Amino acid sequence: MTAPVAPEADWEKAPGLLDGAKELTLGPEECDLAYWFTSVAQGTLRDRGATGHHANALTPDFLKAPGPLREALILEFGFRALSEELATRLLGHYVTIAPSIPEMEFYATQLIDEARHARVFRQHLVDLGIPQSALLREIEEMTQDYRKRVLNPVVDFTLDIVRDKADFPGGVGVFAIIIEGVLAPAAELSERKWTPLSPATGEISRGTAIDEIRHLTVASTILRDHLVEHPEYTPRLLEILRSGVKLWDELPDREFVIHREELFQEGMFKHADLIGDYEVWPGVRLLDTTADQRYDMAEQWTDEMAEVRMKYMGLPVEVLASEAGA
Repeated sequence: MTAPVAPEADWEKAPGLLDGAKELTLGPEECDLAYWFTSVAQGTLRDRGATGHHANALTPDFLKAPGPLREALILEFGFRALSEELATRLLGHYVTIAPSIPEMEFYATQLIDEARHARVFRQHLVDLGIPQSALLREIEEMTQDYRKRVLNPVVDFTLDIVRDKADFPGGVGVFAIIIEGVLAPAAELSERKWTPLSPATGEISRGTAIDEIRHLTVASTILRDHLVEHPEYTPRLLEILRSGVKLWDELPDREFVIHREELFQEGMFKHADLIGDYEVWPGVRLLDTTADQRYDMAEQWTDEMAEVRMKYMGLPVEVLASEAGA
């Protein structure tokens, strides 16, 4: 008898990333290896394990031809592939210092999730026409500046906490609240904007978003429970979160995102017939949005998610207030 798939991991039943991250409560004891094999590998990824999308979800020919949409997607998935690769490498340290079996098993599954994300993003670039033999070199070249100016400082910040200080709860806070907390809404936007244009691209983003719900909610539970048992750790965690927010404020992430959103902006009007009246969020047509509006909405989603998750952990949301925003 096949084990039932958990609703939040079911392709048809799972909520969107924003709703799931704000409304669901999951812990490491629930999301163990058995959960991953049954609900993720045999649930979320059923018929989508190799590419991240169903064989019937195709990549349209216009994304395989030169143009601003193809360039926007190559940049987006190239950057996300590198980000997920570096996340995978970081998570090895989480597995090593996890304080108990449930946390160890959960972060072992998250490590596999992130490695899978990196793989399906890379392979989608092959679908877009980048030769497999040149793929890694192309990604390295296109992401060189982004890696140096945005990702390397985040990696160094995280390594100091999980590798050098072996601070597991601090590392959980950095990954879930700072790194994924900032990047997850952008992933939500990716799914929403590509869905009317490319079934394959939309499904890849949908699958990664389902995983991110689990990553964010389980990490929040780990931190909440740790703070209940060790309230004396709260000042340390708040210090780490403030430092993480300050770091993100200093990184030039926006210029990279806006560049590809502007390319998307140019390209989407050439395929307005496909998009039609599709709403990227309630009451707003994708065709009526600008690159800046989409970026700003992703930031608003970041704030909304942070408020709910910080409240769940019993922490003041003001800690995450950006000095730039203030």
